[in-house]
Amino acid sequence: MRKLFILVSVLIMVLSCTKINDKPIDTYLSGSGVFILNEGNFRSGNGSLSYYSYDSAKIYNDLFLNINKRPLGDVPNSMVIFGDMAYIVVNNSGKIEVVNKNTLLAQSTIDDLISPRNMAIATNSKAYVTSIYSDSIAIINLNNNSISGYINLRRTSEAIVVSGSKAYISNWVGGNEIMVVNIATDKVTDSIQVGAEPESMVLDKNGMLWVLCNGGWMRTTPAEMNVINTGTNKVVKELVFPDKQASPSCLNIDRNGENMYYLDGGVRQLNISSSALPSSPLIAESERYFYKLGINPSNSDIFVTDAADYQKRGYVLQYRKDGTLLSTLTADIIPGLMCFK
Repeated sequence: MRKLFILVSVLIMVLSCTKINDKPIDTYLSGSGVFILNEGNFRSGNGSLSYYSYDSAKIYNDLFLNINKRPLGDVPNSMVIFGDMAYIVVNNSGKIEVVNKNTLLAQSTIDDLISPRNMAIATNSKAYVTSIYSDSIAIINLNNNSISGYINLRRTSEAIVVSGSKAYISNWVGGNEIMVVNIATDKVTDSIQVGAEPESMVLDKNGMLWVLCNGGWMRTTPAEMNVINTGTNKVVKELVFPDKQASPSCLNIDRNGENMYYLDGGVRQLNISSSALPSSPLIAESERYFYKLGINPSNSDIFVTDAADYQKRGYVLQYRKDGTLLSTLTADIIPGLMCFK
């Protein structure tokens, strides 16, 4: 017990003394902000993690590497915070890094995943992870950070949303279905046909599931916004994009579950009561390349990443919900999806 106490004490002193940009870690990581997953160059293993602190109004880069003294991996894709832990899904490295959300100190690594994409918390002890190459999703035991099993979808998977006792999982690449999984039994109970290549999904304040279908890379069919009643698993609304060349992505929703945002030649806003898609963007793309989008659940600020030329460091743009630019931040190579804390 004495050895354990000494080890913990030393660890606390190390963490409290560790500095990045001449600031102790706990002065900004313990507060509110947003994590940015920088994908890095494919197969280069130079993915990284940044954090924009609301308290200091500054961005801090290379956090995982600086704190854990090893690279994060190849193409970090998404991140989920649950309790005191944060789960970083690293796509091409086939793993999930489990870290403390306030210190980013690595706690565990979940290996042997096949091209993991997104993770959703199903229960207090269980999570699901989608895969772009496997025909199954992985079941994660959150108590010991291990793979406890698989659910065979017989198709690849991308976005995942949990609603009550059900998980909704999109078949993105080449697909047009949303698979429904019973969380209690880990069994597929239904499939719902939607538009081509459902890329992202959100739940609104009424429990309706909005599915953004980007139409497929061949653009043989137009993109669609489909609305699913989660009580009946039926599509109750379809909004079709007028331009077949449109490739919308990154559907998000505000804190009230009323206004949605997505990327399509800029940032577009859509109220859940609307009967038509917006004809013009709320935020024009201008000379930038908007890559990923996130909405702060605390104040509905809009965050957009700019991948620049996919080689040099990219940017994170912060806007008010009315589209007013607040700040431009320099992240790392190919800043992608974000996770708010």
